Amino acid sequence: MPSTNRLAGETSPYLRQHAHNPVEWYPWGDEAFAAAKDRDVPILLSVGYSACHWCHVMAHESFEDPEVAELVNEGFVAVKVDREERPDVDAVYLEAVQAVSGGGGWPMTVFLLPDGRAFFGGTYFSRDRFVDLLGRVSEAWRTRREDLTADAESLLDAVRRGTDLPSLSWASDGDGRAASSPALLSSAADSLLARFDREWGGFGDAPKFPQPPTLELLLQAWDRTGRDDVHLALTTTLDAMASGGIYDHLGGGFARYSTDRRWQVPHFEKMLYDNALLARTYARAWAATGEARYRQVVEETVGYLLRPPIRRADGGLCSAEDADSEGEEGRFYTWSLAELVDVAGREAAEWYGASETGNWEGRNILWRPERGVLARPPAIEAARAALFERRERRVRPGLDDKVLTEWNAMAAAALAEAGRLLARPDWVTAAVEVADFLLAEARPEGRWMRSWQGGRALHLAYASDHAWLVEAFTRLAESTGEARFIHEARNAADALVGLFWDEETGGFRISGWDGEPLVARAKDTYDGAVPSTQSVAAGALLRLGTLTGSDNLLQAARATISCMAPALAKAPAAFAALVAVADLDQTGLTEVVVSGQRPDLVAIAGSGYRPGTVLAWGEPYDSPLWRGRTEPATSGRAYVCRDFACQAPASTPAELESQLEAWAV
Repeated sequence: MPSTNRLAGETSPYLRQHAHNPVEWYPWGDEAFAAAKDRDVPILLSVGYSACHWCHVMAHESFEDPEVAELVNEGFVAVKVDREERPDVDAVYLEAVQAVSGGGGWPMTVFLLPDGRAFFGGTYFSRDRFVDLLGRVSEAWRTRREDLTADAESLLDAVRRGTDLPSLSWASDGDGRAASSPALLSSAADSLLARFDREWGGFGDAPKFPQPPTLELLLQAWDRTGRDDVHLALTTTLDAMASGGIYDHLGGGFARYSTDRRWQVPHFEKMLYDNALLARTYARAWAATGEARYRQVVEETVGYLLRPPIRRADGGLCSAEDADSEGEEGRFYTWSLAELVDVAGREAAEWYGASETGNWEGRNILWRPERGVLARPPAIEAARAALFERRERRVRPGLDDKVLTEWNAMAAAALAEAGRLLARPDWVTAAVEVADFLLAEARPEGRWMRSWQGGRALHLAYASDHAWLVEAFTRLAESTGEARFIHEARNAADALVGLFWDEETGGFRISGWDGEPLVARAKDTYDGAVPSTQSVAAGALLRLGTLTGSDNLLQAARATISCMAPALAKAPAAFAALVAVADLDQTGLTEVVVSGQRPDLVAIAGSGYRPGTVLAWGEPYDSPLWRGRTEPATSGRAYVCRDFACQAPASTPAELESQLEAWAV
């Protein structure tokens, strides 16, 4: 048995974690499928990610066990996939597992025919169950292969249906009118309120995931209608999450989800995407409400993102920190009461809800029993700093140091927007550095790539990467006034539409026409912890199209909304981010252009919660907004427009503020 297997040379830290397994792993690729055909054995596909706790558990129990490895190696070709590097593979086989079991998650365990069709799957299996499953699958392969082939064909039909647009049979209104209805936003809010946990915030029961698309829909609905019930659901959830143990009260940032309905016991991994999206959500909430506690959450979460280990010296951002350290889940983040008192004093221990018995396996997850009270008195702030310094001496959780284009673009968009809203030019500078890293490293030969690690960019970028690049570059143009970002946004948008748009049924496929053909070409449509590709693409194209006056981009945005319209009408809460985009398009966006050097006018135009306002300033670029406004006679004014028809130019901040309020969206 070699000391390392084929995963040793991979860029993915998750794959390299398995390089010393006795399982003879293959990375996903032609070599693995050829080996399965040559040996006439099925494929065992295992999908996970670096920060996944139960992935580690299954690895320790089964993949590191020589006896289990022998069964795998004899009867299967074993393939490991990092779902974060290969969302196309993950989407196809997650749909298969959901069709088989009614649920899904990671680690994901799927059995395939040598041609890639799945015939059975599940998630985590204990060692004994896994050994039993390996035996039963091997026996079926030898004696009932025709049944497995029939199962695979039936499952493939389910996968192809489940990974395309949501079924049009959901809704009676299939002509797209629902997406332009003024009632759509309120209808979505009503659907969410029906599932609202009035005691602890969030929607539904445990486990609870932060869902920025849902929260931002409520924020937009409250801003539009002023409804008290919507405001209550929004603020209760924001406060409960920021007060709970899911929030890192010492170092900022959020864990991936809560295992209980009180947001108290997290699954401790911290993901770049969660923290980028939540920083943006809380920044928008602060801009809309003026509540200082939301600004505090933004500042602390951005602080987490912009220091090591997440922030790299070259400007890129690492993907995630693990839930485990020293072989124990949550060890880095939890405390005994004695250690808390020794480091910070009893008052601080009480502030953070600590007790002798603890609130998780005999230890304390820090939280705020007084919900929404986050501002720390000086003594508590000193205690927090002392606890943070002590914690920094501990063995840190494992770091997934790959740089993902999608997640870095997501962070750049959040930093650019939050920096503008909170008047933090240092955050905007950090956003530019992230973008410049991607421009330098993530498209080595002109085609955007998905993942970068150790100087190598791998895997053709997906639709989600391109959609977030459009969003990031557009937000950077609005926050910096640099025309180069509009040009980069246009290039990314052209690639998004050209490579990923499905001319037959509409919507964006996950993988491009130049990508690897899988057994199904999936579409990402549902908004959950992360907005779907359709939602991000529609919003980014709508914004960029409005800034540039591009009919092609606006048509692509509206075609995305239209092809999803029946689903929006039937289940708007499942598509919260796209509902918000459809509402903005139906209401109409406000265009603002500031000519010349007027930072006071730029500050007014870029402040406050105005989701339907786009801003052009600084360096002119090709757009109707700039026509006739680059001459000295027009310099130093702000123009507020709708469909490029403008009000009289504003010369003072007060005039501009008045015009923006009159056309507020």
